[in-house]
This record gives sequence, structure tokens and C-alpha cells, in this order.
Amino acid sequence: MKKEKDRFALTPPMGWNSWDCYMSAVTEAELLENARYQAEHLLPYGWEYVTCDIQWYEPAAGTRPGCEYIPFARLCMDEYGRLIPAENRFPSSAGGRGFGPIAAELHRLGLKFGIHIMRGVPKQAVFARTPVLNGNCTADEIADPNAICLWNSDMFGTRKDCAGAQAYYDSLFELYASWGVDFVKVDDIAHTGVAESGGYAAAHDIEMIRRAIDRCGRPIVLSLSPGPAPVEKAWHLRQNANMWRITNDFWDDWALLKNMFTRCEIWQSHVGPGCWPDCDMLPLGRIGVKFGQPRQTRFTPAEQKTLLTLWSVFRSPLILGAELPSLDEATLRLLTNRDVLRLNRHSFGARQIARDDAQAVWVSQDEDGSHYAALFNLSEETREVSLDLRELEGEAFDCRELWTGETLAARQTLSCIIEPHGAKLFRCRTR
Repeated sequence: MKKEKDRFALTPPMGWNSWDCYMSAVTEAELLENARYQAEHLLPYGWEYVTCDIQWYEPAAGTRPGCEYIPFARLCMDEYGRLIPAENRFPSSAGGRGFGPIAAELHRLGLKFGIHIMRGVPKQAVFARTPVLNGNCTADEIADPNAICLWNSDMFGTRKDCAGAQAYYDSLFELYASWGVDFVKVDDIAHTGVAESGGYAAAHDIEMIRRAIDRCGRPIVLSLSPGPAPVEKAWHLRQNANMWRITNDFWDDWALLKNMFTRCEIWQSHVGPGCWPDCDMLPLGRIGVKFGQPRQTRFTPAEQKTLLTLWSVFRSPLILGAELPSLDEATLRLLTNRDVLRLNRHSFGARQIARDDAQAVWVSQDEDGSHYAALFNLSEETREVSLDLRELEGEAFDCRELWTGETLAARQTLSCIIEPHGAKLFRCRTR
């Protein structure tokens, strides 16, 4: 039986997230500037989500070098212990309007609005013993003081089998639905760092959040971070979430990209409508703006194609981290290649059929019966990479390379010369 959550996010979500550029310090002006660019230049190609990442409720976020978190900072919170936007950074939230005005503006542009939250309840609410809306309890009664995030001091996790904790999550998502939120990224939950649980110590929080979304009356996409989520819990993740991270934070480093071939192979059989293992954000274009490391991506042009080819054939969500208004034409062309984006949205059955230290090959099918072949050169030298066409259930195909548009007729074997760290992506039709 199809779960309600699987009736939306039928294809991998595509959009933008503020983290790679602005870390915890994004402002309303920056959010809207990127959103307006996205609506004009990227939305026609399917890039629809705009997500405000961590600590939008922290007035002083970003005041430390490198946007380091401020331990036990004073957070903006309502009378029920629910975090609300910091008015100095998001002025339209004044007067109890929350993210409603920003969500409304994004919806007017044709976009969808997302926010980042941490699992659990704010420590500030726990120490203040704030009442839980409709919970007949206070925040200290639902918090588990032993469930703490290893890298951020804002929250406690919640107690298992606690009706008050469910009421708290219900109240959160009622609030987010009233704002018009379409996407929620929950952090410190797919992998909590608790060794004895294999990193999966917050299954009860995931289940409560799932119920809260189902009750809120709005189809909110649920994304879980950070990774790596344990593959042995794929069944639980598929039951409850739309996206879940299969890696820790991914940045513009070839070693991290090469490692993703292993991670994608592990998760390739768990991809499908409403259930998307997430390779993390695309660190392309200009990033690191508020980290003190503003830069164009360190990925070479060849590596950028490899990144987008792997994410697309695997069918990972595609979430940009760039400062969008400064995108160069070459990057914009990569992000608006309709043929590659079709692979991400409308293919199925992707599998890695070969990989060693020097090369990798993936294949999949399109809904129209055509086949895809993704060939990767993982080595430091230009080399030939080949595919036995019997893997595509045939011997003779007309093949079109989707990045360059070049066409070739292949019989028995598809072979091509690929530059170091590069990729070729073919759509093949039976001759």
C-alpha cells in the first residue's frame, strides 16, 4: 500500500540550500536574492525548492569567525518552546508572522519553501519549562538530557514513547504548515554519532516527525541529515522519510567525490518514488561566502560533469549550494541540461555494473524504453572506458552523448576516450 508520503516527491527534489554559501548566517535579503534568480533562470528546468538552513532562530549567528556555532546562544522562541525566525535577520517575521511572508513570496514566484531544523526540543525551552501546546506537560518532561548533538548545543533529543514529545512535534509542524513550509530538513537524526546504536539512535524522533507531518494537513517533504545513514535501516527510512543523507557533508574535493561511487553502489537498490537516498548538496559555482573561504568550486570542469552525471544516474536529489546570482555561464549550462535532468527525473533501474580504482560504469533505463550508459574515468590519466552493450539488453544502438550532443553508432561495445576524473553520459536507442 502506497504511504501518503510517497504521493509527493515522486521525483528527486531539486532546488537550492543556503548552507554552502552562508552557513548559519543567511539573511532574508540573501535568501530572496537567490530565490529570485532561481525563479528566473532555474525553475523552468525543475529547480523548485529554496531552503533556509540552520539557526535561522539565532540572532547572533555568523558573528564568530567562520560562522562557528555559539554555545548556548540565546534563541528566538515562542511561548510553547517553538523556535521562530530572528527578526534582525528576517525582518518580515516580526509581529508573529514567522516565515509566512517569505513562503508567500516564494510561492508567488512559483517556488517552494523549505527550512532546516534540529531534532528534539530547545535546551532553552527545557530550562525555562515552557508548556507544550496541547501536551499537558512542559518541555523538561519530554526532553532526554542524554540525547545531545555532538556538534551543536541548541537541542536535547526527546524521550521514547512520550505522548508529550509527539504533541510537541505536532505543534511544530502545525506552525510550519501555517507558514506555508513545503520542505523540512531535520538534522542530527539520520546519523547521531552514538556508536552503540550504529549512529541510528533517533528512530523514535523520525517516527514522531512522520506522524506530525501526516497530521499537519500539508504535504511537506521530509529530508534527514547528516549521513551516513546506515543502509541496514533502509526499511525504516523508506517508511518515514522522502530523503536521507548517505554521506557526511560533501564538499568540492575529488577524494570525496570518488568515494561517492561506493556509497551509491550500496544504496542503488533503495531508490524510488518518495524515497531518495541523498548524496548531499552540489558544491558548484561560488561557495563559502560566509565561511571566510569565498571561492569558485575546486572541482575541475571534468569533475563537475562527473558529479552531475553520478548524482543524476543514481537519482539523488539535486540541491545547489552556490551563490546563484554569480553563477557563470558554463555552470548554468550544466545545471540546465534538459537531457541530463530527464535522466534524474524519469529513469529507473540504475545500477553500477563495473568499478575499480580507475573506472566505473553505470546503466539505467528511461520510461520510453531507451537506455542510459554513464562511463567514468576515475584515474589520473586519459583512458578508454568501455561497456559491453549486452548490459543494455542488445548489441546495436544509436547513442547520443548528453553533455556534448555527439552521436555515434555502437555495436557490441560502447567505447570512448575520457579525460582524467571525467565522464561520458549516453542515451542509447536500439537500432
